[in-house]
Amino acid sequence: MVPVLLVLLLAVILFGAGFALKALWWIAAVVLVVWLLGFVIRPAAGAGRRGRWYRW
Repeated sequence: MVPVLLVLLLAVILFGAGFALKALWWIAAVVLVVWLLGFVIRPAAGAGRRGRWYRW
């Protein structure tokens, strides 16, 4: 009985980790798109600024 519960617990942990990693990949893709759009939109930021849309 204990080995079955351990296998089920392991399956739940691995399923949760897989879901979390997939969600993180989607979040990373969205951040990358926003970052790249910032370079495309940058020239329209205004002539007074140096054209940077971020504050680093």
